[in-house]
Amino acid sequence: MTLLIIAYLGGALTILSPCILPILPFVFARTGQPFLRNTLPMLIGMSITFAVVATLASVGGGWAIHANEYGRLAAILLLAVFGVSLLSPRIASMLSQPLVDFGHSLLNASGRRKSVPTGAGAMILGIATGLLWAPCAGPVLGLLLTGAALNGANLQTTVLLLAYAAGAATSLALALLVGDRIFTGMKRSLGISEAIRKILGAAVLAGVAVIALGLDTGFLARISYAGTTRLEQAVVDRLHEKPTALGSGDAAGDEASHVAAPVSDRPLRSKLPVEGLAPSLTGAVEWLNSPPLTTKQLRGKVVLVDFWTYSCINCIRTIPYVRAWAEKYRDQGLVVIGVHAPEFAFEKNIDNVRQAIGDFQIGYPIAIDNDYKIWRAFENNYWPAQYLIDASGRIRYHHFGEGNDRQTEEAIQDLLRDAGKETMATAPVTPDAQGAEASADITNIRSGESYVGYDRAAGFVSPEGLSADAARVYSVDRPGLNEWGLSGRWTIGAERAVLDEPDGSIVYRFSARDLNLVLGPGAADKPVRFQVTIDGRAPGSNHGADTDPAGHGTITSTRLYQLVRQSGAVEERTFEIRFLNSGAEAYAFTFG
Repeated sequence: MTLLIIAYLGGALTILSPCILPILPFVFARTGQPFLRNTLPMLIGMSITFAVVATLASVGGGWAIHANEYGRLAAILLLAVFGVSLLSPRIASMLSQPLVDFGHSLLNASGRRKSVPTGAGAMILGIATGLLWAPCAGPVLGLLLTGAALNGANLQTTVLLLAYAAGAATSLALALLVGDRIFTGMKRSLGISEAIRKILGAAVLAGVAVIALGLDTGFLARISYAGTTRLEQAVVDRLHEKPTALGSGDAAGDEASHVAAPVSDRPLRSKLPVEGLAPSLTGAVEWLNSPPLTTKQLRGKVVLVDFWTYSCINCIRTIPYVRAWAEKYRDQGLVVIGVHAPEFAFEKNIDNVRQAIGDFQIGYPIAIDNDYKIWRAFENNYWPAQYLIDASGRIRYHHFGEGNDRQTEEAIQDLLRDAGKETMATAPVTPDAQGAEASADITNIRSGESYVGYDRAAGFVSPEGLSADAARVYSVDRPGLNEWGLSGRWTIGAERAVLDEPDGSIVYRFSARDLNLVLGPGAADKPVRFQVTIDGRAPGSNHGADTDPAGHGTITSTRLYQLVRQSGAVEERTFEIRFLNSGAEAYAFTFG
């Protein structure tokens, strides 16, 4: 129920996003029409269409990509015709006649002699609007699509996306109500009904032009990134369901007996709330750095459970703190458990995880949660996510995302004292994080995470268009901010793009201190050499941890590579990575 509320509120907040502006003329064009017979069918059609398209996008498939492309083209043509009809009553009459005739034929067939329903035309316009609706992917929509990616196509995903769309439709309906009153007052006082209709027609055509040129997902999405994200994150943080006491029917042996056991009568000195009993840790396909651990074994210890995945930049920037806490408080009774829940298929390879653990110098136990059994037991939805369990097996604290490190460490100290340890309130750890592990420069980030695979690709501007699961030669010229393209012969899959021939490249226009890219050497597992340029020149002092000043680097394993770190003022830059060998795999851009 709480996720439904989050989804609905997240959708309602899209009215504050500039990237919704091209949609508003289509909505305001319904002013002066009966709400139930015109406006409501349009909003319903828009909501259903968005939920269907978003569901298909979340589960992926080349056919869905092509269907959405054709649907957008048809919607652009339909709404262009609609805009022209607003400018000319004669054209409007000509265009509406076929629909009127069809309605009359239906009524005659049913034996009724009533007026032709007008909801059908409004519903069609709503469907077209939904096909063109490209809301900015903030935390709420990201939460829904992440759940869809993990759980596949199911009824819950569609219901949540419908709730998100319904929230947006509600805010648009309220905007329409206000606009209707304004337009009605103008018509009554100024007598300019015809002029208002023509202005709306011109606005509709302008909106069509903006969408046809891709400005709704480029410039407008760029300026809305920071504004609505903060509001959506506040909704998520306030309303997200906290873990509760879970039944453990699937758990075996001592795990089941622990969950069923009564909570200890130890008096609580800490003011941290009790959020429920910790669920079972059963379900990992393998444990690294430790034999399998159970909640019964951990009774009497304070446990920090950290959900992560090794190519996630937010997780990587959290690792130095988790590593430092494990070392600092190990002798006082803290046990840190990293639960590795993969986002990409390559992260299910245990050898890849083992190598990443060595690279990050992680010594605490790691549970390989390839089947997401621990993830689901905690009802988790985030990378990274941290849960603190007290000595009696109760969850007392959680935090989603990076940051909040001081409060997390204070909670660790608090629960250790609650367990009877003589833990002093010492200064928080200040790890010397280098490379990709260094904290993000939040104030200067204007670029968000961007996926290369067609399942979640956005901002792709190569003129050839995206061909799913098929080799194709691409080209790219000058992308706008937060847009990218490919050059050379590539095959774009659901999660990644694979370079089929040497000398291919990826170009991305970004604005952030750091640019990171998840890369792999391909099926042949042979090193792939590459060279990075920034604004057409060698990066020099702006090179990342995985490149030298000339921009040279080599892909040796599938992981996140830090390719750019601007050493001076953070400016908007054009990044290009050119691969000298074939086989390179590109997954996702992240920024810091």
